[in-house]
Amino acid sequence: MLVEFKSLPENARIWIYQCNRSFTDAELVEINEALSAFLTHWTAHGNDLNAGFEIRYNRFLVLGLDQSAQGATGCSIDASVHFIQQLEKKYGVTLLDKMNVSYKQGEYIAYKPLVDFKTMAKQKAVSKKTIVFNNLVATKEEYENHWEVPAEESWHARFL
Repeated sequence: MLVEFKSLPENARIWIYQCNRSFTDAELVEINEALSAFLTHWTAHGNDLNAGFEIRYNRFLVLGLDQSAQGATGCSIDASVHFIQQLEKKYGVTLLDKMNVSYKQGEYIAYKPLVDFKTMAKQKAVSKKTIVFNNLVATKEEYENHWEVPAEESWHARFL
């Protein structure tokens, strides 16, 4: 069952899919519709899942699930991954590759392979103060407070 993302509890499970580029306005309209339709019918063992989403910076798809009534199962998670794979194919984008890093350069969101980010860190092109997106956060509370942080406060710090 689709719910408002902001109504999800702080302990809601979060999945973040970062795109290798910004979506166009037309793509965002379609993706909003597709996500709404998918989450409206997303179930686990025949039970509705109370889930919501938001799209940040026109490139991060954030799914949230209130697990208090019904948690995700292997099959329901597989269904969500399959849905994300369909988006990748339809729009010719990368959403599932976790070996990429997104960070801010001023108001611009940069997207680099991890190996390039490591090189940039060695060359001091990024610093401890560079704002990175920690897509490993697991709950809504972590997402709201520890997703967009200086690199020194994230797993990215190991490269600096």
